[in-house]
Amino acid sequence: MRVAFAGTPEFARQALDALIGAGHRVVCVLTQPDRPSGRGMKRVPSPVKEAAIAAGIPVLQPRSLRLDGKYPEEARDAEAALRDLAPDVMVVAAYGLILPRWVLDLPRHGCLNIHASLLPRWRGAAPIQRAIEAGDAVSGVTIMQMDAGLDTGDMLHRVERPLAAGETGASLHDGLAADGARAIVDVLARLAAGQAPVPVPQPEAGACYADKLLKSESALDFSRSAGELARRVRAFDPFPGTTMPLPGMDQPVKVWGARALPAAGVAGNDAPAPGSIVGMGPDGIDVATADGVLRVTVLQKPGGRRQPVAEFLRSYRG
Repeated sequence: MRVAFAGTPEFARQALDALIGAGHRVVCVLTQPDRPSGRGMKRVPSPVKEAAIAAGIPVLQPRSLRLDGKYPEEARDAEAALRDLAPDVMVVAAYGLILPRWVLDLPRHGCLNIHASLLPRWRGAAPIQRAIEAGDAVSGVTIMQMDAGLDTGDMLHRVERPLAAGETGASLHDGLAADGARAIVDVLARLAAGQAPVPVPQPEAGACYADKLLKSESALDFSRSAGELARRVRAFDPFPGTTMPLPGMDQPVKVWGARALPAAGVAGNDAPAPGSIVGMGPDGIDVATADGVLRVTVLQKPGGRRQPVAEFLRSYRG
């Protein structure tokens, strides 16, 4: 099939590679403009752009696709290019721009989205992290026929993935990226064979929104339960990470490993205040929470590297 592909990060690159490997003709790639990165703030291409250039695929990088928006000339140029290329379908994966109606209607098979959740649960920007943070037992990928709503289109294909006990944002991302790549190849094979999957409308029951991750969420709030905080540490690895203050440290340290322990049996006025350090040793730094104790096991000093707590404590003088 003639495929236009829209995506930006590593999650999307795996799907693009899979489509190329399956023999589809990817006629163009849309991806976000190059962003400043690193200490020198040099503009760097997205993983999808790098893959497209390596494969010799034309790349479009409009800042908007709205013909009546802030960058109408860029949108009109993209529209002209897509109409000339006449794709059969557009595959979308973590692109980062809203697709207006003219884009949704342009390919004869419409636009298919690879969404990293079992819709209708976790519509929105950060489904991978919010699933771990919420304590979901199962996540997955949904191939969705896009419509004008926010992740509200009909479902064409779903793949479930149980969440492991120590699942992190990074590990679930990698697993779902591979699942999504396989799933979109399967759906396009069925489309090409004239055996299109039957669209299934999303039920409204169980729908929830996965808010965008904010750096302001990094600071661990010990007025929450230890279980909630342990899940957040795993969910926010590698971005945006979590932090906590330590006595004697000018800046908060990053927390990359933690687990919840039951409360020590002290209640009422004698219970330690949330945020109090109640134990410290080679197995972890124990911090009181509103419910239970958070044992911190992997830390990182500002400008340093991740360290198991036993190694961290050897140079900690707090």
